[in-house]
Amino acid sequence: MDLDPEGLFRDDSDEDDDNVQEREANKEMVVYLIDASPKMFTPATKADEKEETHFHTIVNCITHALKTQIIGRSYDEVAICFFNTKEKKNLQELAGVYVYNVTEREPLDRPDARLIKEFSCIEDSFMSNIGSRYGITSGSRENTLYNALWVAQALLRKGSVKTVSKRIVIFTNEDDPFGGLTGAVKTDMIRTTIQRARDAQDLGLSIELLPLSRPDEEFNMSLFYADLIGLEGDEIVDYLPSSGEKLEDMTNQLKKRMMKKRKVKTLAFAITNDVCIEVNTYALIRPTTPGAITWLDSISNLPLKAERSFICNDTGALLQDPQKRFQVYNDKIVKFSTRELSDVKRVSSHHLRLLGFKPLDYLKDYHNLRPSTFIYPSDEQIFGSTRVFVALHSSMRRLGRFALAFYGNPTRPQLVALIAQEEVTSAGGQIEPPGMHMIYLPYSDDVRYPEVHLTSDDAPRATDEQIKKASNLLRRIDLKNFSVCQFSNPALQRHYGILEALALGEDEMPDVKDETLPDEEGLARPGVVKAVEEFKASVYGENYDQEEAEAAAAKAGASKKRKALTDAAAEKSAAHNWAELADTGKLKDMTVVDLKSYLSAHGLPVSGKKEALVRIVDAFPSSNARKGMSNVSSIVQQYRLCCSCNVSAR
Repeated sequence: MDLDPEGLFRDDSDEDDDNVQEREANKEMVVYLIDASPKMFTPATKADEKEETHFHTIVNCITHALKTQIIGRSYDEVAICFFNTKEKKNLQELAGVYVYNVTEREPLDRPDARLIKEFSCIEDSFMSNIGSRYGITSGSRENTLYNALWVAQALLRKGSVKTVSKRIVIFTNEDDPFGGLTGAVKTDMIRTTIQRARDAQDLGLSIELLPLSRPDEEFNMSLFYADLIGLEGDEIVDYLPSSGEKLEDMTNQLKKRMMKKRKVKTLAFAITNDVCIEVNTYALIRPTTPGAITWLDSISNLPLKAERSFICNDTGALLQDPQKRFQVYNDKIVKFSTRELSDVKRVSSHHLRLLGFKPLDYLKDYHNLRPSTFIYPSDEQIFGSTRVFVALHSSMRRLGRFALAFYGNPTRPQLVALIAQEEVTSAGGQIEPPGMHMIYLPYSDDVRYPEVHLTSDDAPRATDEQIKKASNLLRRIDLKNFSVCQFSNPALQRHYGILEALALGEDEMPDVKDETLPDEEGLARPGVVKAVEEFKASVYGENYDQEEAEAAAAKAGASKKRKALTDAAAEKSAAHNWAELADTGKLKDMTVVDLKSYLSAHGLPVSGKKEALVRIVDAFPSSNARKGMSNVSSIVQQYRLCCSCNVSAR
């Protein structure tokens, strides 16, 4: 049996990409709890009775989230649950709760095309199939919100909270669901509902609320839902949309809030040999690429699973035991165990180890070779990590230093720079959080110094007038509040739009707007046009347009001259019957000038010796007679072949 020397230092557990890895540990399960009471079906604004309802807004938001999830996080699982309904559909047989689903799908499962297609049209049949009612009324002990939380908790029972993020998202425009009750009944229902929510949170479930304000009043979180989800003080304000917000703005806010920021991985950050803290890493802006190709079975259309097996060279038997790895040393085979290989490859005992500090001006722009990663402290496993991180962060900000650290796994060790970022806030809330950016530093051979052959005297220099005109042009076309997030990749948008249309069975392909095209209307403004003309005149001169016109006229004159030469050659070659000369074999008696006149008249190459010219002319008339001069390219090929044959013969 042969051993494997090639894979001696390869570890089956090594990751191919440490930066943004899509792993099961980052999986998310979400249950959308949608209030289906009659208040959700009233117009969202007072402007017109035909305005969209809050229920319509929520259906659109969830549909958009499911489409986005299929593209970006296809292995996340989703359940949709209505409460305050006439019909009931749940395993617990609780009243007023309806778990929406489609056939051949589990209640909590990955979203598919059928779920998205049918859920987007649910408004048409909701009242007839599911129905709407007020769930919590006086004289009744039914608590539909309590039942909904119970059903949602049961749906999220599978999977460990250590490896899966679990969320319950509530959509409602009723800020006081127990407002119709009084006395001990109201107090008891509020207490039991809040206790049910806290029990779910103790199990690792996150409960979030997306409040919708009605036209006549603002959503008041302090009446009930602040206690339900555990908000205090200023945290309540973040959940409320502004009073003058339009419905489409509210829709965008809901979409943003439904897309939760998730950590990429958790690292052990070693400050010293005795002090180690825990930090979470978050991926910032990354280039978006089309999804990976999935191989399907040609008959069943099911995804294929790739498996690898090793076969013994001597016996042909399938190897069951793991391969042994070795290294040849002094003509001897030295075998390594898995533990020994791991120890040999280990550079550091931690993912992230602090090495020292440097002034910020030592860090150059060209040191940032790839998108950075944001790190933030966590006290989940190591208590006190936040306090140590804050102390380190404050000292780095005060002294103007960045931290130099080792980062990476044994197969990819790398130096990184940790730059402290200060918190940025405004009247509307936090803009940038405090934390550190992890900059991946280059190796010495990653930095290349360009070879500049121009001396200072040879390099062209702009005049003061040209610089002034260029500055004026830049001010005119400056993009205010520019952000790369404002522009979508049109190729990717069209790619996913076509996939979405095919998956949902839509007849029309989506019309994708290319936001990267220049703003022709904006560039046509008189101020911009004037700035462009002044800059062009300062660089190229006042007569640049006239010179361009003269150059174009000269080009046109040359074209006319070539046409005149071609006409003259055609007139000269017309004096001979070339087809008859080719048939009788008298082309070799013609002069080179006559042959070139014929070739020029028909747009064929005229280079080469007489033998090559005779062959191409000999082929052209016969081809002309049979195909009406339609196969000139094949004749040119024959000509080139003739030339190559002549070269070979010589």
